[in-house]
This record gives sequence, C-alpha cells and structure tokens, in this order.
Amino acid sequence: MEKQKRMTKQKKVVYEILSSTKSHPTADWIYQQARQEVPYISLGTVYRNLQVLLEEEKICELNYGKGQSRFDANPTPHYHFVCESCGYVLDFPYETPNVPQHLLDYAPGQVQHYRLECYGLCSECLDKLQKSGMAVLGINDEELVLI
Repeated sequence: MEKQKRMTKQKKVVYEILSSTKSHPTADWIYQQARQEVPYISLGTVYRNLQVLLEEEKICELNYGKGQSRFDANPTPHYHFVCESCGYVLDFPYETPNVPQHLLDYAPGQVQHYRLECYGLCSECLDKLQKSGMAVLGINDEELVLI
C-alpha cells in the first residue's frame, strides 16, 4: 500500500489556488498568489507541492516544450486551446471525444495516453487585431497571415 502524503498548509494553498482558476497557470504565478496567503512560502516549496499533487494525480502538467510548464487542476482527459499570441491556455468547452482506435493503431508503439491541443488566437487577441485594423487571413505553413 502506497504511503498517503499528508495535506500540509502549503500544499492545500497551492491546490486551492490552482483549483480556483481556469487559466492553467505557471508555478511562478501560483507562487505569487500563494505568497499573499502564506508570505513565507518559497518557490521551491510550490514546485515540490506541485510535484506531489502530480504524483497523487490530483492535477496535470501541460508542458509545451518552450518556457515554463502550466498546471491544470482538472486531471480528467480534456482538450486545450493555446493562444499563439498571448500564450493563454483554455479548456475546450466540449466533451472530449475518444481518438478512434484505427488512428492509435498507427502509433509506432503502445499508446499510454494522449492529449489534443489546438493552436490559434484567443478571442481577446483577435479583438485587438481587428481593432488595430489588421485582418486575419488564416494560417499558412504554420504561420499566421495578417493584412
């Protein structure tokens, strides 16, 4: 039987902060928020508690290979939309469909889990572009085309 990790004050604060937002924050953002409640908390403590919560499968980590990881208090499978302008990560507002088995059969190994992210511009960034007089034509070879 695996040893149950105790719920320290710091761990509880980290989890509550993460659970109170839909913004998929970085550890630095969580740290800044946590210092308002626990002024003596360190960034290392935040990282350690995020790791414990990951091990307990209470949260998930979104690592996009550039910059800092983001964290999500919703560990159930769901899709994300990532804004390529501001970096904001949003949950898709729809139920997550399963990937068809025939697609998974093409994997060069055994698929353990998967995730889907869509990339583009969030509504706020689109509004800013439109107000600036630029129009979005579309995506060409993974680049956003603006006029």
